[in-house]
Amino acid sequence: MKSALTVNPGVEQQPVVNPEAVARIRRNRKKALSADEYAEAILKGDISTLSRAITLVESRLDEHFAVSQAVIERCLPHAGKSVRIGITGVPGAGKSTFIEAFGKHLTARGRKLAVLAVDPSSERSKGSILGDKTRMAELACDDRAFIRPSPSAGSLGGVARKTRESVVLCEAAGFDTVLVETVGVGQSETLVHSMVDFFLLLMIPGAGDELQGIKRGIMEMADMIVINKADGSNIDRAMQAMAQYRSAMHLFPAPRSGVTPKVLAVSSTEKTGLDEVRETIAEYVQTARSNGFFDANRRNQTKSGMYETINAALQTRFYSDPKIRAMLPEYETKTAEGHISPFIAASELLSEYFKAK
Repeated sequence: MKSALTVNPGVEQQPVVNPEAVARIRRNRKKALSADEYAEAILKGDISTLSRAITLVESRLDEHFAVSQAVIERCLPHAGKSVRIGITGVPGAGKSTFIEAFGKHLTARGRKLAVLAVDPSSERSKGSILGDKTRMAELACDDRAFIRPSPSAGSLGGVARKTRESVVLCEAAGFDTVLVETVGVGQSETLVHSMVDFFLLLMIPGAGDELQGIKRGIMEMADMIVINKADGSNIDRAMQAMAQYRSAMHLFPAPRSGVTPKVLAVSSTEKTGLDEVRETIAEYVQTARSNGFFDANRRNQTKSGMYETINAALQTRFYSDPKIRAMLPEYETKTAEGHISPFIAASELLSEYFKAK
């Protein structure tokens, strides 16, 4: 007896990826550039090539390192003409909102602005959201602005390890103002301070005890304190916070720049107080140039960059040494179980490393 049910032949399984799309991606894949080609395009202000060069600088591949250093060497004589501004602040201070408002304020007056925004990397996955272009949507569409979010990748102080090289590339591309946004206030914000000309500390009113919300060392480094979100019902609290910070600044030693830090209030949403911030930075730079501090500070930045590079190279070589990699698990177990102190373990590992050199 024949069944009334029949099975028709099925449709052939389609490929998961559209082969035409793959072919199109391969055709459009950008060819590798030489160091000379990178430098030539960057000096012409090619933003696409600038982005590729920064990606090259951030890469950890050995073949990329050689090319990136050659690019930096060619761009270095054309760099150094911008004003470098570091911006940090407590979490929730509105750093991205302030940078967008202040950035638009600068570009409207003819400035070319590069923003190197450092996103925090996850300690677990090492991933980063890199959402600054989303948070600064208006500034990201500005032809006179360039926003480059980078993962902090565990860097000390929340600043990407290659930020210094990125600053050089941006300056060579013709940007006269470079903003370096850090993850937030931490114990190692001196790293930011060592690579910028002007250090701006962003705070908010009404967040508890104003002077306990941040470490004294960070306030001593600040060239200006800006109270953000000074609008609506926050205005009275902002004025109170300004008075407290101004009183506190008199307790600190005189800055080496010879310029007394100012405390200002702004509203990033209402665009108020931005003129005063811009004028304060301009006055600071003019005074620092005239008394010689600006150039001296730049020379110190260069030396700091050298020592940071040495430290990073030594750390990389130590942990990549095959013998040390083989010994580390044993010493981790010994220290975790209390059989040996961390200091002795470190001393023995370092001795073993240098013994073979």
